[in-house]
Amino acid sequence: MQIKSAIFVRGITQEKDIIQDGLPQILFIGRSNVGKSSVINAITRTKNLAISSSTPGRTKQVNAFLINKQFYVIDLPGYGFAKRSVHDRVAMRDLISWYLFSKHQEDRRVVVIMDVEVGLTESDIHIINLLKEDKAEFIVVANKSDKVKNQKLKQNLEKVKNSVGSVTMIPFSAKKNTGVDQLLHAALFNLKTIKKDDLVVELEQNRYPDKIEEEEV
Repeated sequence: MQIKSAIFVRGITQEKDIIQDGLPQILFIGRSNVGKSSVINAITRTKNLAISSSTPGRTKQVNAFLINKQFYVIDLPGYGFAKRSVHDRVAMRDLISWYLFSKHQEDRRVVVIMDVEVGLTESDIHIINLLKEDKAEFIVVANKSDKVKNQKLKQNLEKVKNSVGSVTMIPFSAKKNTGVDQLLHAALFNLKTIKKDDLVVELEQNRYPDKIEEEEV
């Protein structure tokens, strides 16, 4: 898909802010400092649509971006940042849970971003288990694949596969442009308002890659 426009629409913190125009939504979630902003910027072909902060835990609202006037990218706050105050951690947990599991928009998909170099954290597993219980459609992005040597990457991906089961999992690197088209296609596939002709990459038959291209580290 060619990205022609990507604009910030609004920050969402309460019910009255929710966008209800019927367009599908792709929700991006991950722990603080996992590279969520870089993933969003990569798939939207922009440099600063989602702003990366040098201080983890800075995002305190749900940010909505309209892409091609066809769908929304929803950037949820990062979870698992220990240096927040107890009050802030509870507030962020409640905000994430409220938006992630509310039923205001049925035509949507969730993208869980994890650091493939670090592996799944307890917070990642908790979110994934909640999504499974909710029967939500979600994709796991194994981010920062460029930081791991090929053999180690295969091992880490296998561990993730064993933990999360049969879900679409995409090795990703914004730096190397790895997995960008695959993620965009998988996130938009079968959403109601997206024409199949708009999708330029065929969805892989296998949910888990048998072969990973060698990357420089």
